[in-house]
Amino acid sequence: MSLSSRPVRRLVRTILPLAAGAVLLAACSQGGGATTSPSTASGSVAPPGALTIEVAQTSAGPSLTGDGGRTLYEFTPDTGSTSTCSGSCAGLWPPLTVPAGATPSAGSGVQASMFGTTERDDGTTQVTYNGHPLYYYSGDTAAGDVNGQGLNGKWYVANPDGSAPAAPAATSSSNGIGY
Repeated sequence: MSLSSRPVRRLVRTILPLAAGAVLLAACSQGGGATTSPSTASGSVAPPGALTIEVAQTSAGPSLTGDGGRTLYEFTPDTGSTSTCSGSCAGLWPPLTVPAGATPSAGSGVQASMFGTTERDDGTTQVTYNGHPLYYYSGDTAAGDVNGQGLNGKWYVANPDGSAPAAPAATSSSNGIGY
């Protein structure tokens, strides 16, 4: 069978455009674009305006949520808008970060005027709400999880009204790490 035979030409006409499309798609999906994945060590990085903070009803009550509906937390040892969670702490509690000069969009029930940012020790820009740095918890695997609520008496879901986190009736210290 030669390249000039009809079945081979038909096969080439079918496969060649598909292969070219696959190469183009792969090229377009690479590069230095930002990601909204909260599982990175530096938290959730989103292009300006792409990340929307929402309010969700969780078992801990109304809570701020970020990418994919994942619960956002506050760390009570933080001083004002300065984060005190870095290194291995930030690995367990990834900060919500954005490119410098950006802030997330406010979904329903979220007060846009309470958004701010703070520069972290590593130079990234962390989102704050009512002056408090926001974090994800790596132990939350699905939207609405609040597995970090009350851990070590220091981690609490971020309240949509911006009020200080309230300690739950019983706290968990399952990770054994004093963060």
